[in-house]
Amino acid sequence: MGKKEAGIQTRKTIAEASRYLALLSSTEPQNVKEACKDECWVKAMDEELETIEKNNTWELAPKPKDKSVIGTKWIFKNKLNENGEVIRNKARLVCKGYAQQKGIDFEETFAPIARLEAIRMFLSLSSFQKFKVFQMDMKSTFLNGDLEEVYIEKPNGFILGNDPNLVCRLKKSLYGLKQAPRAWYYRLDKYLHQQDFSKGSADSNLYIKIENDKLLILVVYVDDIIFGSNEEAMSQSFALVMQKELEMSLLGELTYFLGLQIQQNEGGIFLSQTKYLKQILKKYGMEDAKPVCTPMVTGCSLSANDESTAVHQLTYRSMIGSLLYLTGT
Repeated sequence: MGKKEAGIQTRKTIAEASRYLALLSSTEPQNVKEACKDECWVKAMDEELETIEKNNTWELAPKPKDKSVIGTKWIFKNKLNENGEVIRNKARLVCKGYAQQKGIDFEETFAPIARLEAIRMFLSLSSFQKFKVFQMDMKSTFLNGDLEEVYIEKPNGFILGNDPNLVCRLKKSLYGLKQAPRAWYYRLDKYLHQQDFSKGSADSNLYIKIENDKLLILVVYVDDIIFGSNEEAMSQSFALVMQKELEMSLLGELTYFLGLQIQQNEGGIFLSQTKYLKQILKKYGMEDAKPVCTPMVTGCSLSANDESTAVHQLTYRSMIGSLLYLTGT
C-alpha cells in the first residue's frame, strides 16, 4: 500500500528507515538536564566535544587571577531540510560572550557575510555558463580560528580532568566569543590565498581562482560556502582539499541556501521561495489570507487624528524586513 511512485517497500527497508528516524529527536531541549534524558541529544553533545578535542581547541589550566573566566552553555537546535523535516540534532557549546568587555576581552569582531547581490550574480553566471553549483558546510566553524589567551568554564554535564578547580584555556576560538567570527574569517582568508584564490572587487567574500582556461568561483556566507567551476573535476578537487584542511562537509549540489530553494538541471538554475513564504505567513498569522491585486485598501482616507488601534511597531518592522528580504532575493 502507498504511493505507486514510491516503489516496492519491503519490511527490511521500512525497519531500516524506522531505525534512522529513531536516532533523531524532533523536540529541542531547553537545558542540559532535559537533554541528558534523551539519548539523541546526549550523542549530539558527545559529537560536539569530540570535534572540540579533535581540533585541539582547549587545554586544562589553573584558574587565572588576573583574567576573567567566561561562562559556557549548551544550545540545542534541530537542523531542517527544505521540506521542514529534521535531518540532524545539533548541540553547540557556546561561550557567554555578553560577559566580555570591549577593549579588555576583545578588539574587533565581524562575520564573513557575502552580499545578496554577489550571490545573485554568482548564480546568474553559473546558470549562463552551465556551472554545477555545490555547497559545503563547516562542521564547527568558529573552532578553527586561532586566539590569544582566553579562559572559559568547563561544559555543564561533563567531567573534564580530575581537578575541579581547573578551567579551559582556549587555544582556538569557540562559538559565542565576540572575536570568534573574525578569527575564523582570518584563517579561511589566509588559507584561500595560499591556494591562489583572489578576492572579487565587488565583494570581499567572493573568491576567484583561474588555472589556464579553468575557472572556480566561491562565495562565503559565515560557515556556508557555495562554489562552482566550468570544470567539474576542479570543483571536486577543491572540495577534497577543504574537507581535509578545515573538516568541511560536502552537502552535494546546491538545493537550499538562505531561504532560496534551488533546482539545477539542463535548462539552467531555477529559484523559488515557497518554504520562506510559508514561514513568514505562519509567523504573522496570515496562512489563510487571500491574495489581492493591491497591497492597500483602495479609497482609504488617512488622517493625522486616526483613533484606530495603534500598530505594534516591532511586529510591523519585522514584517517589512521579511518582505524586503523576499524582494532582495
